Amino acid sequence: MMDFLHHYLFPRESNNHRAKLLHHQSLLATIVVLLVLQIALVQIKTHYSNVLGIATDISSGQLLGITNKDREVEGLNDLTLNDQLSQAAAAKAADMFAKNYWAHNSPDGVTPWVFIKHAGYDYVYAGENLARGFTTSTDVVDAWMASPSHRENMLSPNYKEVGYAVVSGKLLGEDTTLVVEEFGNKTTEIAHANLPKPANVATNPNVRSAATENPIISAVKKTPLFDSASLAWSISFMIVSLFIFVLLLDMILIERRKIARLVGHNIDHILFLGSILVFMIIFSRGVI
Repeated sequence: MMDFLHHYLFPRESNNHRAKLLHHQSLLATIVVLLVLQIALVQIKTHYSNVLGIATDISSGQLLGITNKDREVEGLNDLTLNDQLSQAAAAKAADMFAKNYWAHNSPDGVTPWVFIKHAGYDYVYAGENLARGFTTSTDVVDAWMASPSHRENMLSPNYKEVGYAVVSGKLLGEDTTLVVEEFGNKTTEIAHANLPKPANVATNPNVRSAATENPIISAVKKTPLFDSASLAWSISFMIVSLFIFVLLLDMILIERRKIARLVGHNIDHILFLGSILVFMIIFSRGVI
């Protein structure tokens, strides 16, 4: 076993002074294994979601509680949960899944304010935050608070009420959990600044039906045996890290042994794989 590992991971005479893992045949075999593994994971996720799926624990109650704690620190009033705003959030989530987009305005130009108006909420001030791909309520709120524009909504004295929708589905080709947060205030009692009011808010009949027919989904909690996102990320991270380790080892041993060979460019490969690791870490969190 040890001899096999040395042959596979270390440059020596038996592998022509190039770790077997770095040979073209091994790279091709690795790609084939990864493709087969990806197909297997998709099939398991589809047919056995209780075994392999997305682990999520997000609820409107948790989101509201964490948000109000942050507002209290800033000396602001607590937000209260409003059913009409939650209905607007549910309609917006349904619209995003139906039209497969990730933006405040839909591809056909429908703004968040349309959903709020059609839910029957006659606002003076309104705002919206979106999030997807997070697994806990704390992660969602922390991401919003770390973004200046989202934080401005979270800590705005203009808002008195809030509504949430927490919905799982496929968006932009990925299984994800979408969180929609709608802020509102029907009075000018605590207002300090004007927000833009929508124009022609009653011109889209499809939005009206979405707002009244979609139920309010306020929580998603799933605990599969294995979290598919974490499993896929861990496997990818280990494979990329292994190749970086072997390339570094190969470069160091060849230099120490003063072995001349035509194959090179280890540093380029290491930098390329290192950049992949950095992107994996950066984009492993959700999106707001």
